[in-house]
Amino acid sequence: MSFNDMQKNTGMNEGLLTELNKISSASTKKSYQDDRFWKPERDKSGNGFAVIRFLPSPENEDTPFVRLFSHGFKGRGGWLIDNCPTTIGLKCPICEANNELWNSGVESDKDIARNHKRKLSYITNILVVSDPKNPENEGKVFLYKFGKRIFDKIQEKMQPEFDDEDALNPFCMWTGANFKVKIREVAGFVNYDKSEFATAEPLLEGDNGKLEELWKTQYSLQEFVAPDQFKSYDDLKSRLDKVTGGGGVSAARASAAATAEDTDLPATTTTSDTSKSTGAEGSDDALSYFEKLASED
Repeated sequence: MSFNDMQKNTGMNEGLLTELNKISSASTKKSYQDDRFWKPERDKSGNGFAVIRFLPSPENEDTPFVRLFSHGFKGRGGWLIDNCPTTIGLKCPICEANNELWNSGVESDKDIARNHKRKLSYITNILVVSDPKNPENEGKVFLYKFGKRIFDKIQEKMQPEFDDEDALNPFCMWTGANFKVKIREVAGFVNYDKSEFATAEPLLEGDNGKLEELWKTQYSLQEFVAPDQFKSYDDLKSRLDKVTGGGGVSAARASAAATAEDTDLPATTTTSDTSKSTGAEGSDDALSYFEKLASED
């Protein structure tokens, strides 16, 4: 899609809505050191605030975001930090093992399956409008990785529940709106519920020259879901067996028991609930933490 074509289509994009509904109904793997990614910084009390603008599809790409499933957990054989092949419609041995654990009917097996389950995240381009903690980021384009809670807010804006609410495409430069990222720590959880969209207004006052220049600085999103970012079934199965100490339910149980005795997870995080202390967007924060630990192994 060219820049001029994109300007002509400022309303609800049918392809985007199709992708949105497909996701609802159903990284190069991002490194914690990847400077292309922006992450809101929180103060000592756990609160944070910033204003961003979601950006449209990059040049030669069809959607303004991609979704990525990942696995991140520790077993007695070390850390497993990998993209999940189900992201691109392929079979995943970790998901298959989780199904076996879940269907065993044993509650402790379900806890293991929960710990090993897929973590869902989305990646998009953003313009940082206001970042009080890091003002040097303002006016720059970054990649932003976020979880289900923020995605729900995007979906609610694009497909409002009530008739008196106007639909809005948050990814449109002309008819979209800034997004206020408001973070609180509630009962030990990071909470994004107060985050909200501002009133719709053109980005950069609708100056097409500046908008096109900005658009051309966006990062590719398809690289994060390219086939070479996912291990083969056999390689992923070998890694799973190494981390759990062998295949099957028995090995997973023994690995979970051993790991529970000596874990490097954050103090407020348990092996059966990696979202503790990270909240609704917890899978993203937890995965970044896991990636750091894995790289230090």
